[in-house]
Amino acid sequence: MVRAVLDNIPVFKLYGEGQRWATPDLLHCETIAKRSRLHHWEIQPHRHADLCQLLYVRKGQAQIDIEGQHLVVREAALQVVPPQCVHGFRFSEDIDGYVVTLAAPLIAQLQAQAGATHDVLAQPALYLAGSDRKYLTTLFTALLREYQTLQSGRDVMLHSLINVALVWVGRQATARNSSKQAPERGRRYLAHFISLIETHFREQPSVEHLAYKVGLSVAQLNNICRELAGLSALQVVHQRMLLEAKRSLIYTSMTVAQVADALGFSDPAYFSRFFKRLSGLSPSDFRGQGLRQTDP
Repeated sequence: MVRAVLDNIPVFKLYGEGQRWATPDLLHCETIAKRSRLHHWEIQPHRHADLCQLLYVRKGQAQIDIEGQHLVVREAALQVVPPQCVHGFRFSEDIDGYVVTLAAPLIAQLQAQAGATHDVLAQPALYLAGSDRKYLTTLFTALLREYQTLQSGRDVMLHSLINVALVWVGRQATARNSSKQAPERGRRYLAHFISLIETHFREQPSVEHLAYKVGLSVAQLNNICRELAGLSALQVVHQRMLLEAKRSLIYTSMTVAQVADALGFSDPAYFSRFFKRLSGLSPSDFRGQGLRQTDP
């Protein structure tokens, strides 16, 4: 069924030109408006067998349909369209931007030169230009100008410029992957931190020591704790100590001094101040309240 659907989707070199490749180069560059104007600003769903495209929208609106995903772009952005990826576009009449089409042999050559460890052009992805809008506009403008000229060193310049574009895409992909992985790494660090607290809270370990054991700086550990637990690292430690103190006061007959000693406090008075600061009650008042609540 999927195969039948794909068979009905046209395969073009450049849109509307069947299997004819319009240039002796391994890349092609033109403005978005040049081709889409001929088709009333709408490019019907299609795919390319062995070509990858970089669509840079500088301004105007682009409706992008790619592999069943519908996107509306109203700010500067770059869309990666891999080979065999079904895609279509609808543009506003004031669209301003560029389309660079790369043949597979050129992509392989450029990636080998750059020593790429993964293919950032293998999956469809949209990257907002953000503060790099002027930078990308200058880059793609230079690409088109160089493509349209026949000056000496043209191939070198074209390959250099497209390499810059691929480096930009690669950096965006790396940043995106890192941002996705950061919360999971943070949760692992927090879990390790809490495990250490569980084992050592009676020793009242310093945050510096625990951060070292986790493999983070104190600042990094505090940032993770605040982001994922809503508390500083020290507050996480103190809350575990407070929980144990409450358990001992309610469920054991230990004196306040014994509870303090069991939690590593050398001064029961200091423990009482610590307990009241965190719970709002003195240890004795907390115990009395707990006993009243458990009376039949």
